[in-house]
Amino acid sequence: MELNIFFDPLWIGVILFVCVFSISWIGVFLYRKLAIRKDILSNPNFRTLHEQPVPRGGGIIFSLIFVASVFWLWLLNYLSNNLFLVLGVGGCAATLFGFIDDVKDIRASRKLAIQIFLSGWVLFWLNREGLLQVDWLPLFVVMPLFLFFLVWVMNAYNFMDGVDGMAASGAFFVTGTLTLLMLLINGSFELAVLFFVLMSSVGGFMVFNWPPASIFMGDAGSIFLGYIFGSFILITVMNGEISVWTWLIVFGYFFADTTLTQIARVILVKKWYGGHRSHAYQNLARITGSHFKVTAGVVAYHVIWLLPLAFWTVLQSEMEIVAVILAILPSSVLTYKYGPSLSSL
Repeated sequence: MELNIFFDPLWIGVILFVCVFSISWIGVFLYRKLAIRKDILSNPNFRTLHEQPVPRGGGIIFSLIFVASVFWLWLLNYLSNNLFLVLGVGGCAATLFGFIDDVKDIRASRKLAIQIFLSGWVLFWLNREGLLQVDWLPLFVVMPLFLFFLVWVMNAYNFMDGVDGMAASGAFFVTGTLTLLMLLINGSFELAVLFFVLMSSVGGFMVFNWPPASIFMGDAGSIFLGYIFGSFILITVMNGEISVWTWLIVFGYFFADTTLTQIARVILVKKWYGGHRSHAYQNLARITGSHFKVTAGVVAYHVIWLLPLAFWTVLQSEMEIVAVILAILPSSVLTYKYGPSLSSL
């Protein structure tokens, strides 16, 4: 075997995946032991579907791996200072905030205030980067809309962390798909690397989070992922690399479930803003008695249905709206049938 093979992009990708995956796996393995010893556990309550205490906060491992990668790219001058502050400093802050919530259970009002601050941090630095210009809307309208969007994404991703492997497998699929899309369009190298690193590190965590889960990502993972994905959406849409329609497709299942569930709860439930477990995937987990069947079904939906549609939007941009409708229609029907109407919580 020639030594040149190790400089081939494919082999570099394989080596990078194995290294990051292994670091994440080892980190989660060690953290799980620490979480049990320090009693950082998710105990069963009216919102949960597990019957035994499970270590939580494991998302801090893949989150910090990503933050370290941002710092590394910044040192190599592949990232601007503003993007470093958004993805690196902001990502680290979102991780630490989520981890503190995993340990201390921060009050909802304080969590919202911190999420607003984190969203404002993103908008401040991206505006300095010149990425938040919308020709047909003034800045004083754009900023509140983007602020609401980022807060919503952070909460929406948290909503999807309700059964074993759901949020982790979703992040793995989204980042893997975006990596392929960036390669297909010859897009930003540094963003492609970050997508790939996040996919690899989430993969190491997913080994432990796959049903039956032996650890949960907690807010250290879900708040971080919501923050990072919201930031990525703004960055790639505003610089014209990935359209909002493509993002809607890769998040097709999550978007339909979270949005329609919340609308249904506003209509059906008096205290719609309270904690609940009435998402379609949660009700299906109770009906089938299996987290594995539900998570595996959503993974299949991602790979078999959403992945080809995402590629379609890149190869034929004029079909974007049709592709979005096709992406969210099946999951919308599923949410309508098995969502809040089947649950009292």
